[in-house]
Amino acid sequence: MSFPRVGVIGAGQLARMMAIPANDLGIEFKVFAASQADSAAQIANFIVGDYESAADVVTFAKGCDVVTFEHELVPQRVIKALEQSGVKVYPRSESFSFSQDKLIMRQKVAQLGLPNPKWERYEGGPTSLPYPLIAKSPTGGYDGRGVWVVKNSNELAELHKSVPILLLEEKLDFDYEISVMVARSPHNQAATWPATLTIQKDGICTQTVTPAPQLTEELARQVQQAALEIAQGIELVGVMAVEIFILGENFYINELALRPHNSGHWSIEGSNTSQFEQHLRAILDLPLGSTALRASYSVMGNVLGGEKSDMYRPYLHLMARTPSLKFHQYGKEVRAGRKIGHVTLIGENLLELQQEVQHAVDYMSGVIDE
Repeated sequence: MSFPRVGVIGAGQLARMMAIPANDLGIEFKVFAASQADSAAQIANFIVGDYESAADVVTFAKGCDVVTFEHELVPQRVIKALEQSGVKVYPRSESFSFSQDKLIMRQKVAQLGLPNPKWERYEGGPTSLPYPLIAKSPTGGYDGRGVWVVKNSNELAELHKSVPILLLEEKLDFDYEISVMVARSPHNQAATWPATLTIQKDGICTQTVTPAPQLTEELARQVQQAALEIAQGIELVGVMAVEIFILGENFYINELALRPHNSGHWSIEGSNTSQFEQHLRAILDLPLGSTALRASYSVMGNVLGGEKSDMYRPYLHLMARTPSLKFHQYGKEVRAGRKIGHVTLIGENLLELQQEVQHAVDYMSGVIDE
């Protein structure tokens, strides 16, 4: 057999990090970019086009054996046009809808008998949920966008003017948030990684710790089993992040992302098989790789744009201070609050790992100078 050709709709950092294992496996790899300056377009073959144009996307897919995605913004009509063109598309349009529409996702989680927060579809009028509550735009939100804390009926009515259909959820006083990465192939082989603690600030993940240190052994088993049940229930092909709230010994499904995810970046160094290689294995129906850990803990820190624009010079200090630290640059213009890279450190001493990762992130972002 000749090596397959994989196309990715989207050319951000997720596609950039997928290109590396694709190259290692000898897979032909190209990305559908919005601009030649996109992160993945800097290192991979690319075509520039509009992901909302079915004609552009179908043209891109010609010659590909499999097409996949690095974001959820591609309209369903475009995905269905791809499928009708005869190319293999993973995740399939029906599966992808659970990542694109939070209302559909909530219905599916309830159907599978897994724990949701109390929720309802809102199109105006009174709500049965107590205030304060969480209001979400069913589509298009990420990194805290499209999510609001609503304190009273007046605020809800005002928000409803601009967002006519909302997903309302009870505001859980959860202890912490985790993510479980799971992969599934067309012939139903599935695998999970250990649950990851995700530390958030202003709706953006700033640091992850794997495995999540607070989880009991039983709860860790339950959330991994829940991720496998969701993967089976939605007929996932590829990798998926299941974002989960933990409250005591109870868990509640928050959101799904049917693609490689920020909470799985640690797996490049921390697991025998990274989420990016696993995604390629899954969509190509290859045997899935081992998700065993390479060290007791993996800590990943997101580098956000700040005072510094030169991301190379910090290596002099950080590589000397922490020789085991691993760097990943996304080739993106530095802007305040923008994810421009990440660092990862694996080892046995969790406190030391977190301190060194935080130091590196703060130094690269310009929060500290020494």
